[in-house]
Amino acid sequence: MGKNILHTIEKNMISFSKGQKLIAHYILENYDKAAFMTASRLGKTVEVSESTVVRFATQLGYDGYPSMQRALQEMIRGKLTSIQRIQASDGALSGSDLVTNVLHRDMEKIRMAIDQTDAYEFDRVTEQIVRARRIYIVGFRSSSFLAGYFNFYMRMIFDNVTLVQGGAAGTFDQIFRVGPGDVVFTICFPRYSELALKTIQFAKDRGATILGLTDSEMSPVARAAEGVLLVHNEMISFVDSLAAPMSMLNALILACARKKGTDVSTSFSELEQVWEQFSIFGKVEDE
Repeated sequence: MGKNILHTIEKNMISFSKGQKLIAHYILENYDKAAFMTASRLGKTVEVSESTVVRFATQLGYDGYPSMQRALQEMIRGKLTSIQRIQASDGALSGSDLVTNVLHRDMEKIRMAIDQTDAYEFDRVTEQIVRARRIYIVGFRSSSFLAGYFNFYMRMIFDNVTLVQGGAAGTFDQIFRVGPGDVVFTICFPRYSELALKTIQFAKDRGATILGLTDSEMSPVARAAEGVLLVHNEMISFVDSLAAPMSMLNALILACARKKGTDVSTSFSELEQVWEQFSIFGKVEDE
C-alpha cells in the first residue's frame, strides 16, 4: 500500500471527516515531513487530536499509525537528498537525549529483521554463495563499508572472493570475466547507487547469479536478484542506519562457514602466526 498511499488518500478524500481532511491535505502537500512525524506531532501540526490521526490511518486500511508512517517512508526514502533528510527528521530527533533516540531506532530495526527474515530465503542465499564458482561483492557509497566488512570475513572462508571497488570504468574492469556459475552479492540501500545497479545488470546479462542485501522488495536490487535478504536501514537525518544490515551479514558469514564446513580457526591460527612474526599488533607486556 505504501507505493499508492497518496493516491489512496486522494481517492478517499470525500469520505473523510473535517479533521481527517486536514490531515490528508497536509500529507499530500508535505509527505516528506509527515513521514517522520509521530501521530501526536502530526495532530498538533494540523490542529487535530492524536486519536484523529490514528483513526485516519486505520480508515486508510493500516493496522495503526506506525504502519501508515512506514508506508510513507518507504515511498520517499530513495528520493530524498541529504539536505531533505535533515529537514525531514528534525522533529523525530528533537529532544536532549539524542543518543537514546538513535540507539532505540537501531534496536528496532534489528527487531524488525528478526520478525521479517524468511528462513528459507536465507538458507537459499547461503547455499548459492557456498556453491558459487566465484563470489563478487558489490557495495558502493555508505554500503562500501558493509561490503568491505563482508569481504574480510568471506575471504577467511573462501578463496574465490573479489571485492569490487567503485570507480566507473574500473568497476567493470574488475568484473568483466563474470559469467555463469558466479555469484554477485550486492549490498545496496537508498539512495540506490546507479553504478551498483549498472554493475549487477552487466553481471546478470553475462549469466551470473545476482544476490542482494537491500531494504525492500520494491528495491531495484530486489527486482534484479534471484535471492535477496531484506532489512530496514531507516535513515537517521543524513546518516544511514547500518545496524540491521551488519547483523544480517554476521549471520550470513557464520551460516556460510557452517555450510561449507570450513574450520575458520585454522585460518586464524595461521594468520596469528603471521601477525606475531611481523609484530603486527605488538606484544602484551606482563605486569
